[in-house]
Amino acid sequence: MRIFQSIAYTRFPVTTIIMVSGFMLGHAGSTVGQDVNDFIAIDGPSIALTNVKVIDGTGSPAREGQTILIENGRIAAVGSSEEIAGSVQNARVLDLQGHTVIPGLIGLHDHSFYTGGNGRAAQLSFSGSRLYLASGVTTIRTTGARAPYEELNLKRDIDAGLKIGPNMFTTGPYLTGEQGATQMMHLDGPESARRVVRYWAEEGVSWFKAYTWISREDLAAAIDEAHKHGIKVTAHLCSVGYREAVAAGIDNVEHGLLANSEYHPGKQPDECPAGFRNAYRDLDMNSEEVQATFRDMVENDVAMTSTLAVYEISVPGRGPIDERVYDILAPEIAEEVRAIADVRRNATLEAGIAIHPDVYQKALEYEYAFVQAGGTLAAGVDPTGYGAAPPGFGDQKNYELLLEAGFTPPEVVQIMTANGAKVLGIDDETGTIEVGKVADLVVLEGDPEHDGHIQETRIVFKGGVGWDSPKLIESVRGIVGIR
Repeated sequence: MRIFQSIAYTRFPVTTIIMVSGFMLGHAGSTVGQDVNDFIAIDGPSIALTNVKVIDGTGSPAREGQTILIENGRIAAVGSSEEIAGSVQNARVLDLQGHTVIPGLIGLHDHSFYTGGNGRAAQLSFSGSRLYLASGVTTIRTTGARAPYEELNLKRDIDAGLKIGPNMFTTGPYLTGEQGATQMMHLDGPESARRVVRYWAEEGVSWFKAYTWISREDLAAAIDEAHKHGIKVTAHLCSVGYREAVAAGIDNVEHGLLANSEYHPGKQPDECPAGFRNAYRDLDMNSEEVQATFRDMVENDVAMTSTLAVYEISVPGRGPIDERVYDILAPEIAEEVRAIADVRRNATLEAGIAIHPDVYQKALEYEYAFVQAGGTLAAGVDPTGYGAAPPGFGDQKNYELLLEAGFTPPEVVQIMTANGAKVLGIDDETGTIEVGKVADLVVLEGDPEHDGHIQETRIVFKGGVGWDSPKLIESVRGIVGIR
């Protein structure tokens, strides 16, 4: 029986679907509790999304007038609505004229915690995981943990259907040197690196993240031990340059140009030169030193993660922070973040508290040049710093910033979906809208190619279950940053 023959689905139509979601449990199964079920917009063994624009994550041009057929949580067919019409007779049909569907975002630097305001830090196992999913992020890698057990337990509960959130690839504690922050593991030699990696590998993490003050020797030991256990390593570097990290066997590097100190003329081995980014205002992307980095990374299949959103918030002269950010933060945190943002955005460069616009522009150029050289670029938000790039919303902001870097909309979608899946080794299952893959999909109202953003998320399909994005966002309004 067809429950939805055709729904007038043009302006905030998700509410029409929510009214009947109570009996659409199908694919979700009996593990989904009532509180979780309240946020499911559409579910069932067969769902057809008709009359949509599709940006499929492969980098190919967008296609208009498409239908996507979901059966038992996977994509069963994709094609023009006329071609697919005969295949949707027994499906719940959603007429999504005026909407665009992209693959679920893969957040490759999406912490389960948040830092913001004046030194605040909080584990967001409730609001963060919901906000990621509501924003279209169906898979995250946490890329450094302050509370690894809380992450492992959150992943377990999400997988069991007890909590709401994206698929999770968890990480162990940060691995750094003697000058690292107090919540990080301060390594004191290769054996300490191996010991920590062995322990957390047995506990179930799937990645490790090295941090700014790790030594080359300790990094190489951590990578070697991790690889013995089938686990990968990424890093926010500084004391070690990218080419040195590639030589040590690293799998991924974070933050692009803004964490690579190897072009600084005064760089010393195992030292993180203060203010090294300021030397990059005139960096030539076609220079041999930059191209040598790219060659090493491409030849060794080392990906780079773009986190432009967390840096852009500290560049003077940029536009104001999106008001949506302040709306979802806890009021006291929103007040603090707004005050800091006003200072950063209006700072004089002499104050030394902001990122020079010329350096930020070079960061954009670096990521574009890396891709042109054949590199794999993925993306994530990194919801840290002073807190103006929160979970999910910061991921969406990356879409706009990657467009600014020079990528086309289909290329940006590929970076934020398929490329992240490739880095995580799940690209045979998700990351693109192709027949046979898991139905991780984002329904956007409007046209991101024309609109220049992906903010209007309406339904987010994770494993074929459609979640009500506006309702999820409303459920965390005013508590992000504290819970």
